Amino acid sequence: MSDEQNPYQKLGVSEDASFEAIQEAKNRLTQQHSNDTKLKESIETAYDAIIMDRLKQRQQGKIKVPERIRFPEKVAPAPPKFTPPTLNNSPGWLQQLWDTPSQSEILWSAAVFAILGGLTLFSDSSNQSMLSLTIALGFGACIYFLNRKEQKFGRSVLLSLVGLLVGVGLGTLLASFLTQQLLGIGLSAEVLTTLLSLLFFWLISSFLR
Repeated sequence: MSDEQNPYQKLGVSEDASFEAIQEAKNRLTQQHSNDTKLKESIETAYDAIIMDRLKQRQQGKIKVPERIRFPEKVAPAPPKFTPPTLNNSPGWLQQLWDTPSQSEILWSAAVFAILGGLTLFSDSSNQSMLSLTIALGFGACIYFLNRKEQKFGRSVLLSLVGLLVGVGLGTLLASFLTQQLLGIGLSAEVLTTLLSLLFFWLISSFLR
């Protein structure tokens, strides 16, 4: 923000801007440069200068100043705006673990695990070797997608192993409660466990790093 700019230019408003526009510009710049004390003082000074200029014009009968704006020191501060929590405000360990992939990355990994899920559904439930191969391929794909992000192979293996344990554990638990329902739709406990493992592989490889 150059010192050669007039107060209106410093706030980025025109000289015929409304009081609401001036107030909004001042609040926006103050929040934007909240960590720069010198720049915030410059913004406040420019705002005060504009208000004094408007008051002078009012005394000369050129404009009408709203009743709520009399003197700079009496201007009520704008109410704080609510901003929803973002990842930037979350704990450091979560920022290091969480990832925000692009749409293409999500679709690419989803396609891979969807193919593996299709192989699981169309394979013979009694064919344990095929289900084991599907889980192994899903485990390897999870490691690949995770390692591609930050080249941390050990971390990728660990997170993939967590996904495998959660998938197998949850699948086994659900199968024990839904035995009759699974039989009704022709789905075995092994197939359910494999599908849940693939689902957790996709979630981990897409949204963690």
